[in-house]
Amino acid sequence: MNKNILGLGLFLVIQPSFASDLPTVNLGLSSFVDGAVPAGNGWYAQSYFQNYHADSIRDQHGNKLSLPKSEISFQSVIQQISYVSDLKLGSGNIGLNMVIPVLAHIDVDDGLHHQAIKTNRGLGDIVIGPFIQFEPVMGKDGPQFSQRFEFQINLPTGDYDRHRDINPGANALSLNPYWAATYWMNQKWTISTRLHYLYNFKNDDPVYSFGEVEDMQAGQALHANFESSYAVTPKFRLGINGYWLNQITDTRVDGEKIKGRREQVWAIGSGAMYSFSPHDHLVANAYFEQDAENRPQGSSVIFRYIHHFQK
Repeated sequence: MNKNILGLGLFLVIQPSFASDLPTVNLGLSSFVDGAVPAGNGWYAQSYFQNYHADSIRDQHGNKLSLPKSEISFQSVIQQISYVSDLKLGSGNIGLNMVIPVLAHIDVDDGLHHQAIKTNRGLGDIVIGPFIQFEPVMGKDGPQFSQRFEFQINLPTGDYDRHRDINPGANALSLNPYWAATYWMNQKWTISTRLHYLYNFKNDDPVYSFGEVEDMQAGQALHANFESSYAVTPKFRLGINGYWLNQITDTRVDGEKIKGRREQVWAIGSGAMYSFSPHDHLVANAYFEQDAENRPQGSSVIFRYIHHFQK
């Protein structure tokens, strides 16, 4: 049975002066059969490549910013290492995930020779998370339901400059726990989701656009990935995939709520997965964003290679 492992978030954060206060989160990196692992316990390595392009940045009403241009594109490479141990906690196996930034290239065109949008380049924040992968519920023909819970932590290790609008690092610790689950409609058709809650701690050196203030704390948010896919052959799976983000509390500056900065976006697209063996899988997903507020709106293509190290 082809199953897909543990996807985690991007590392390039877009945090310009026109809002977009939230740190980078997993929007679309995890997709097919997300609640299960492909080949049992042990070590896994996942390599990600993403190409993202937004032809506009949207304001609080979803309208394009009043700049000559507001285009953003980036290409990023990250490496994820996962370990599913033999150690049990109830009916689940304890494991650990770590996501490490490797490479990023960003290009911004404001139509004003970078006078309106200043960018900082470098590596982003490291993500780490202990998790419990529960034993799948089995039916007479195979698995019926599988789930995982992870307590994900985004560490403020990335490059950050308060004099830049766009930074690879968020300069603040955040907690981003999630629940992932996969349900088998039958042995070929699956439905999966990953539901996150995001809590951000204070950034004690906010970007210059906030003025001379003590701190900034981005609001809390909910976000989710989802997919439905069908195994056309034992090795090849096709499906639809998407994501959704909604900031549910206001950003605070020096403890005071700042209205009009909440972010939202959703995206839909298609994807495919090819399994070379139970230990090696290639996943490709495309996404097209809609209804963005206080953030860019664009399209994304993500490639992911998953390898299980056999014992």
